[in-house]
Amino acid sequence: MREYLQNYINGQWVDSEGGKRHEVISPSTEEACTAITLGTAADVDKAVAAAKAAFATFSQTTREERLALLNRIVEEMKKRAADLGQSMAEEMGAPVSFASTAQVGAAIGGFLGTIGALKDFTFSERMGGNLVVYEPIGVVGMITPWNWPLNQIALKVAPALAGGNTIVLKPSEECPGNAAIFAEIMDAAGVPAGVFNLVQGDGPGVGTAISAHPDIEMVSFTGSTRAGILVAKSAADTVKRVHQELGGKSPNLVLPDADLAAVLPPTVQGVLVNTGQSCIAPTRILVQKDREAEAIGVITAMFDATQVGDPLAEGMHIGPVVNKAQFDKIQGLIQTAIDEGAKLETGGTGLPANVNRGYYIKPTVFSGVTPDMTIAREEVFGPVATVMAYADLEEGIRIANDTDYGLSAVISGDPAKAADVAPRLRAGMVAVNNWGPAPGAPFGGYKQSGNGREGGLFGLKDFMEVKAISGIPA
Repeated sequence: MREYLQNYINGQWVDSEGGKRHEVISPSTEEACTAITLGTAADVDKAVAAAKAAFATFSQTTREERLALLNRIVEEMKKRAADLGQSMAEEMGAPVSFASTAQVGAAIGGFLGTIGALKDFTFSERMGGNLVVYEPIGVVGMITPWNWPLNQIALKVAPALAGGNTIVLKPSEECPGNAAIFAEIMDAAGVPAGVFNLVQGDGPGVGTAISAHPDIEMVSFTGSTRAGILVAKSAADTVKRVHQELGGKSPNLVLPDADLAAVLPPTVQGVLVNTGQSCIAPTRILVQKDREAEAIGVITAMFDATQVGDPLAEGMHIGPVVNKAQFDKIQGLIQTAIDEGAKLETGGTGLPANVNRGYYIKPTVFSGVTPDMTIAREEVFGPVATVMAYADLEEGIRIANDTDYGLSAVISGDPAKAADVAPRLRAGMVAVNNWGPAPGAPFGGYKQSGNGREGGLFGLKDFMEVKAISGIPA
């Protein structure tokens, strides 16, 4: 079993003050695979003090110095790709082939997107009689999730460093090993002491302490909408900036005349990738009613062909979901869908036939789903697709927007026709004949999917303050 029992504070690995041991249960074996120490508010205080002291110097570094630092981090990440992939495979169930390529690659891509934005960033500009400048915010607290763990760390750490901020990171206690390795990467890359600090812990302990800390100027959170609301409430008393990427219930609006065999595989794949544990998974597949049977055939064939297996084995299969709580939740949602009258096309409750332990979900497809059903409204976070019929495109757009969330949306069909539909979808991102945004695009949503953006230029701006200076010569 791997052990990461210390926090990384002020450039040193240090013991927790009053923390307790926590063992991570492998979702494939149901046995402990990693141990960390759940930190305390005292640990957060130490990390914030280190970050605050380091800010005085790091905030004054040049663009060139920050670019060099970010590039060194990228090179160190590449060296540790196999270690990072193995860690995520063991702790959250992403198959090692996928974890060491897509999961690590997405994180590296986040750094590269920030590097590109920083190279051309305009730190000051004249607007009438004012000089408008972008400056570092200060100490940024970061709370990151388990589903794309390294990617979400990168999408926060990279722009924070690029903007001249210092950092206190709390990763998910469900998948903490990659964050400990990332701290080793930061150390190897020569990040100055105090600029990056890692405190392992859970939400009620370390997460709340970060959100409420008076010396943290901004908290950036990725996770569920429920937890995001708690973070915002904890942060309110100190009036810090709250930056959130929360839940989603993304539609896949299939245009009436789409070539289903061509456009559905690349978009529906988003429900299977990472075992469906993606906030932008386009699980609500909206199809014109006359083409529903044809669409069900294409989608069901995809899910039936999807293999489920050991995440530590190389291959193109999908692994388990992260833990028993998620497994039980998904099993409950599948059963509720059946009870509420949805038609089970494939999959269903229980373990897949080829496994006898672990938190594996059968790739599942429902048809006959209506907007009022629980499975059409709640985020599943597993490999479960719901096919919903619409009478005409206007109704399809209404159903697509009929959700509390607004993180992303997909349109499957003719791109020229999709161009007319995309502005009408209430989502922060719209992908045509794909399910993810292009690299460097601003990542974030509308409504209860959060506020703020990550990635590229807009991600960099969100980690900076804007100052107006008047009365000085041009």
